Amino acid sequence: MRVVVTGGAGFIGSHLVPRLVARGHQVTVVDNLSAGRRERVPEGARLLVADVRLTAAWVPRLPEGADVLIHLAAQASVPLGEAHPREDFAANAEGTLAALEAALTLGVREVRFASSAAVYGDPARLPVPEEAPTVPRSFYGVHKLLGEGLVAHWGERYGMRTVILRLANVYGPGQGVTGEGGVVAVFLDALRRGRLPVLHGDGRQTRDFVAVEDVAAAFLHRLGESPSVRVNVATGIGTSIGELWQQMAALAGVDPARVRRGPARVGDIRHSRLDPERARAWGFAPRIRLEDGLRRLWETAAPAVAAGEEQQL
Repeated sequence: MRVVVTGGAGFIGSHLVPRLVARGHQVTVVDNLSAGRRERVPEGARLLVADVRLTAAWVPRLPEGADVLIHLAAQASVPLGEAHPREDFAANAEGTLAALEAALTLGVREVRFASSAAVYGDPARLPVPEEAPTVPRSFYGVHKLLGEGLVAHWGERYGMRTVILRLANVYGPGQGVTGEGGVVAVFLDALRRGRLPVLHGDGRQTRDFVAVEDVAAAFLHRLGESPSVRVNVATGIGTSIGELWQQMAALAGVDPARVRRGPARVGDIRHSRLDPERARAWGFAPRIRLEDGLRRLWETAAPAVAAGEEQQL
């Protein structure tokens, strides 16, 4: 199939695009490289360096059209979205509408959209099913929810299948320290550099951590043949940020009591644990346990400390 991946040079795209290529799909990545990196696009995939919102700059370069569009391009930092809501709206709402307009022009039959657990806000009960109220507490969550509405309505109006994936807190190799759900990357970066990270709030806030490899598998699941669906991509297991730090400190041989404390971040929700049952009925379930994913991350990251960086722990 002909697959267009917006934001495909970013964190999730770096795990998804190589798998698409390996499966024999004709892949085009559209990325402005503001957060993505050129070297993440593998041989066999075409890279169009362009802002997804400027469709006139990249859609005409695809005269052959496309079968599937996977929309990953986004502004993924909750704090940045709180500080700059207009920019967050432009990236996460206007960007989604532009991607949908491109999909129509390209003759796409299926659109897949990366949404977020942030759309739920602070849920009344856990785990959170897809039919739970959506009351986001951040501009990022508000704009992701708006993106969902645009995708669903666009699909109904123009006869496209739509797959909306509400991602829990994604972690894994290649994650930056500023993106939504990036606490694993923040802790890992501090440990690699021999520094103490900041634990925001009381550490009892919980998150549902899902490995990026599993997220890539979800985007590939039933590609091109799925009915329209909206599903959580999650483990259904809640882990407190304090527990996460203890696990990661243990891997690094660091006393977990030695951590800096900071105030809770604006826009953060207290507890997030998503119900994965609808995804299971769709035929998808994550396979990587958090402890295994963290251990593999540390094993690949540890040499940076061993190479002689200054120790401050």
